[in-house]
This record gives sequence, structure tokens and C-alpha cells, in this order.
Amino acid sequence: VEITVFAAASMTEPVDQIIEQYKTVAPNVTVVPTYDSSGALLTQIQEGADCDLFISAAPKQMNALDGSLKDDAEKNPDGLDMIDSSTRLNLLENKVTLAVPAGNPKGVESFDQLAELLKSGGVLLAMGNSDVPVGQYTQKIFTFYGLDEAALNAAGVLTYGSNVKEVTTQVTEAAVDCGVIYATDAFSAGLTVVDSATKEMCGQVIYPAAVLSGSQHAAEAKAFLDYLSTPEAMAIFESVGFSAA
Repeated sequence: VEITVFAAASMTEPVDQIIEQYKTVAPNVTVVPTYDSSGALLTQIQEGADCDLFISAAPKQMNALDGSLKDDAEKNPDGLDMIDSSTRLNLLENKVTLAVPAGNPKGVESFDQLAELLKSGGVLLAMGNSDVPVGQYTQKIFTFYGLDEAALNAAGVLTYGSNVKEVTTQVTEAAVDCGVIYATDAFSAGLTVVDSATKEMCGQVIYPAAVLSGSQHAAEAKAFLDYLSTPEAMAIFESVGFSAA
């Protein structure tokens, strides 16, 4: 049996490891992962892409497919019922961090300092697009500091990535002075983290998971989802900076 897993780009390294490990647990199951921004994955699912299990980097993208929320126009604007709500769970928690290139050439030290540097035009920040969870968390941080994203963009102090991996690459290549990425991506890329966002700044970073209601292999997809919560799988998630939700 082959199952297709759509997972947030920030999960690439640990999920690849867990899939390798899972081969010894369920040798008859082949897990095929697709990694991208949660917004892009949501769009693919809405357009009928073949997917058995979805793991997003924020509740927003999962809510949009959750039929138990179809009377809530804000959470599920299109009234879609595409996941098996009984399988939905909060799998992981991540942290939103401020990461800098090697040597930290601009001496960026904190989100507090970043807010001042952005106002003065003294820094170039990479962030995710507005349809990407890491971009949405960054927008919440801007709101927390009273920053106007449109004005900052017009001032030329922002660059964008279509998923967290693109933002991470901009920081790694020192194309920017700093970037807002997840703790896990900073860890996987070997980047220095100078600050972590608090819950007050951008809320909790929760990764929900659920089996798709249209899955042809729902039992196998649910078994893999169950495996992701085991101590063996969680040890891999925790090794890159995730924690159990």
C-alpha cells in the first residue's frame, strides 16, 4: 500500500527520518511525502490532489477542511468537509525564531531591536508570504510591535519566501540580515537563533494532523499518524526542536 502525506515544509528533515524508520514497522506500506507551505498544500487538496494524510504548520489550513467547523465562516470559509475530523489531533509545537546568517553582520540581537531597525530602515528581513503560516506568524509579530507591513515593504526592508525553506535559504546565503523562521528550520540549517517569539507576540505554533476523508487507504494513513505520536517518532521530532503539542 502507498500512502501520500502532505506535510508542512518545516517538517522535511524529521519526517524523512521517521519514514525510513517506519519501513521496519510497516514494511508493506510506502509513505510518499510532499513538502510545501501549508497554504500551497491546502490549495492542492482543495483542487483534488491525491492525499491521505495532511499535517499543517498552523490550525488555519486544517480548519479550512474541517467539516465539524463548516458553520464557522471565519474558520472554514468554503464550508469544506475534506478531513476525517475524528482523526484530527494537535501533533507538534514549534517556535517562531529570529535567525541570522553566519557572523551576524548586522548585529541583530532580538525582536525588540529588530522592530527599531525596521523602522529606521537599517536591516533587511526575510519573511514568509501572507498565505504561509510562518508569514502569518510574522505578521502577528508586526502587529504586536505596531509595525505596518505595507509601509515596510514599500521602504524596501522586507523580502519574501513562498515557504519557510525559501526564507531559511535567504538567511543561510546571507542575502538578508535576518529572517523569521521556525526553531526547527534554524536547527536543520545550522543557523544562529538570536531570539524566540513569545506566545503574546504570535500565539502558539501548533501543527495539526488529520486523515483525509477521501483517502483510499484511511486505515494505513491513520496507522502512520498514530506512529508519529510514538516515543520513537517524537524523539526524532524533538531532536530538531519540535515538542509534543
